[in-house]
Amino acid sequence: MSRAGIEAGMSTSPRESIAIIDFGSQYSQLIARRIRENHVFCEIFAPSVRADQLRERGVRGVILTGGPMSTYDGAAPQADPAIFSLGVPILGICYGMQLTCQALGGSVGAAESREYGRVRLHVARAESILAHLPTETSVWMSHGDCVTRISDDFIPLARTENCPVAAVRHRDRPLFGVQFHPEVTHTPLGSQLLRNFAYEICGCRGDWSTGNIIADAVERVRRQVGPDARVICGLSGGVDSSVTAALLQRAIGDRLVCIYVDNGLMRRGETDLVDATFRGHFGVHLRIANAGDRFLSALAGVTDPQQKRRIIGREFIEVFRDEARRIDGARFLAQGTIYPDVIESGHGPGGVTAAIKAHHNVGGLPAELGFELVEPLRNLFKDEVRQIGEALGLHEDMVWRHPFPGPGLAVRIMGEITPQRLELLRAADEILLEEIAARGWYRKIAQAFTVLVPVESVGVMGDGRSYEGQSLIVLRMVETSDFMTADWVRIDHELLAAASNRIINEVRGVNRVAYDVSSKPPSTIEWQ
Repeated sequence: MSRAGIEAGMSTSPRESIAIIDFGSQYSQLIARRIRENHVFCEIFAPSVRADQLRERGVRGVILTGGPMSTYDGAAPQADPAIFSLGVPILGICYGMQLTCQALGGSVGAAESREYGRVRLHVARAESILAHLPTETSVWMSHGDCVTRISDDFIPLARTENCPVAAVRHRDRPLFGVQFHPEVTHTPLGSQLLRNFAYEICGCRGDWSTGNIIADAVERVRRQVGPDARVICGLSGGVDSSVTAALLQRAIGDRLVCIYVDNGLMRRGETDLVDATFRGHFGVHLRIANAGDRFLSALAGVTDPQQKRRIIGREFIEVFRDEARRIDGARFLAQGTIYPDVIESGHGPGGVTAAIKAHHNVGGLPAELGFELVEPLRNLFKDEVRQIGEALGLHEDMVWRHPFPGPGLAVRIMGEITPQRLELLRAADEILLEEIAARGWYRKIAQAFTVLVPVESVGVMGDGRSYEGQSLIVLRMVETSDFMTADWVRIDHELLAAASNRIINEVRGVNRVAYDVSSKPPSTIEWQ
């Protein structure tokens, strides 16, 4: 399937579905997430999708997303006009609302006062898309344009102080629009609005479940791979690649071969855990490439974070290629790519989202390897992946492990990577994870880790002043449901004190510990 219709499950599934047309919004998959939370299947399409293609899929409804451009700009993406005559409900969000109103006789222009952030929504008609909402509520706005005039075919439903038309519905057709973003958590009742659309307006029953996802993914893998070819899976030991491996094993059995590259940048005990889980418990054919010396040699003296990522990506490809060449009959490569990887690497379904990070799984292994990619989790969020992992029988400790970056500890050490700094960080990281687990915080935190900042900081060790060098450890703990946005955890101060004391006392070379209280955005979760 082309990028014009990215699969969130089985694109040919006969079950009820909602189409999401992406106009370049960073929130497009959050819309999909909210719809799926209501157990309704959905697919994301590029603006070029035609009405007849959606009709063939039998979609129950269509959502038009936000986007960074102005609808009146000649280069702005447009929807097929016939979509508005499909006869199925359509919900336009932000840019999508402007596009809908403009296409049906209204006008769009620059707002007199832009709105960014939380604003008060005044609901004039708590009906249809706004059913069950109070007369006043908080919503999240992010727009510089607005609908300046609606045609007589539309009825205004709500307004804000600076946006006189903040929600509309068509008088006769099932067409709706909201200027705000119901998909983000900053709109407290946004989930109710999307549920209204999916159930009360589109008439969906909610028949999409974890079991269906697994069955569809297994069927899709079998159809793609065929009856004879072998599949290589790049196994990192993280949740995503582990679930991918378990899913592939269910689909094709012993035709799966997993390759684990130990790059010397892993957490303490990582390789042993992977070996015990997959070769010991699942009986998977696992090949372990011990390449730590190679990676550390290539990284010697390198301090630029993007250069580190490029070097690690390059060396990984070379090591992986060497291992893969020894596997006869392998034609496919399976990766644990999930949607945050896709969108943050600049590969959104509309093809217009910005790249935030390099060296995600996406594009990590180039076409010259000669394999066709198998990415069964590509359009799922982390919580959905974990649900699948539990259903496939992965141990709870593996399923609920905190995410670990592809480049490993290299992106958690500021400056040069050395064996000594790696050991220091491993020890500090192990202490932090032990403390949050022992105090019942592990499952409350989406991701927790330590960062080594090589600055010299004066301290008092024993009876004298001490400059131990490489001495600052930063604790990073975030809470998030989708890893697209994240906030720092308001952690128990006693836990912070215990972790700090243990790190300073037990890890030689550390005499200061700090806590990172920045959110994403504007920061990223990882430091590099």
